[in-house]
Amino acid sequence: MRHLLLFTASAFLFTGSASADTVCEWMDFADKIEKAAAPPPDVPIGPEHAHAQAQVALAMFEALNAIDRRYEPYLKLPAGDPKASQDAAATTAAYKILLDHYPGQKSALEESYTIAMDAIADSPAKVAGKSLGERAAAAALKAGLIDPAVTQQPYRPVAPAGVWVPTTLPVFQPWSTAFKPWFIGSANAFRPAPPPPVTSKRYAHDLAEVQRLGGKVSKERSAHQTLMARYRITPDMMPALRLIADQKGRRAVDNARLFALYQMIGDDAGMAMADAKLHYNYWRPITAIRNAAEDGNPATQADPSWEPLIRTPNHPEYPCGHCIFAGATAELMKSVDADSPAWGVRVASRSIPTAAIQVLPSWDKWAEEVNLSRTLGGVHYRFSNEAGEDMGRKITRQALATIMRPLPGTR
Repeated sequence: MRHLLLFTASAFLFTGSASADTVCEWMDFADKIEKAAAPPPDVPIGPEHAHAQAQVALAMFEALNAIDRRYEPYLKLPAGDPKASQDAAATTAAYKILLDHYPGQKSALEESYTIAMDAIADSPAKVAGKSLGERAAAAALKAGLIDPAVTQQPYRPVAPAGVWVPTTLPVFQPWSTAFKPWFIGSANAFRPAPPPPVTSKRYAHDLAEVQRLGGKVSKERSAHQTLMARYRITPDMMPALRLIADQKGRRAVDNARLFALYQMIGDDAGMAMADAKLHYNYWRPITAIRNAAEDGNPATQADPSWEPLIRTPNHPEYPCGHCIFAGATAELMKSVDADSPAWGVRVASRSIPTAAIQVLPSWDKWAEEVNLSRTLGGVHYRFSNEAGEDMGRKITRQALATIMRPLPGTR
């Protein structure tokens, strides 16, 4: 979700248009600043900066949309001077958000902001753009915050009295489901139906599948599938996002909207995922397979020594979070481009950063591959994958139907 830094800026004095890559470059830069400001692993992470990336994208969208009015504003920022510099507006909006979140990176931020703004010729358009960026940032910083009306509940390990359980708490914090959603209404608005009973045929079938394909030692998983299970642990979406953003005819506001939707959908999908996982508190394959003799299902086979191919994430299993992300992202990309783009679907890997970018024919095929990779890795059941993908697609459809919609006559 975070990207490489390619930092340039250019001005179009007479048209006010932003350079084609300004939005992408500042999203890249936001990622660099976030990583530079990351605390050591032993320092508790709070909710203060969880939505910083979304606020950066949203502020750029609002500033650009105030100049080039193409969509419904999310923050209700009024229309501004249509001749204002879009580069100045987007750059200032992103800079102000990042400076507020990461004051410890002030020197790097100020230097980079100066480099970008110095590339824009002094003019009333530059002044107007800067002012719009400041107003958009101020509005964005007030959005996507913790909802004080939500009661935050610390995670409580479930176990019979006196029985030991692992004492490492899951990655979800009490505030993980306490943000004011960007658009979904509430954290539980898209909570899926329960997983199948452990005594059911579907459960036995899917448990057997992950047992066969997802074990550290598997006779049925191919070498390619083993690679894909590792390759897809952490995706890098920037190649695909840049290909869309660079297409002829796209405007700066179109690209800002794409990144804002991508980040905001990711935030709300993540909150919905945390809600569902904590609600169902469902066991992972490593637990289920080792304890299959006690699940009451005669069709399951216990293997007390079974281990998954990849490390099991430290949180409940159902529904699959990667699959929520894949379904949501595929649905978004299809809405702004096509299911099968001419250049293919190109998503890189952060879990194997030295690997080449894999190309797939369609977004639906990519989502299908992501889903399967979680079973091949031994950390998810197929029914969890399907529930997650369905959640993600529904969440994106909700976003597209309710926020930042194209204005009549602008498409």
